[in-house]
Amino acid sequence: MDKTKKAVALKYNPFESAPKAVALGKGEIAEKILAIAAEKGIPIVIKPEVVDRLIDVDLNQEIPPELYEVVAEILAFIYKLDKRVQE
Repeated sequence: MDKTKKAVALKYNPFESAPKAVALGKGEIAEKILAIAAEKGIPIVIKPEVVDRLIDVDLNQEIPPELYEVVAEILAFIYKLDKRVQE
């Protein structure tokens, strides 16, 4: 099992067909992605099995259709968290 830290940042624009991978990396780059997210208050969801499948997506490309459902669940979870924080 590979223990290298991995991170993928996704961006979803409702006017586009699917979320895009806007940052991805392993090791030190993953650490930097996570640090920037934490610094900017961007939610971090830890799902190694999803990251392992997203890490090979090309930068600024839409995620593959087979990941739509799991990514939609993650985005819905984040949306609910944001709603609670705003209340």
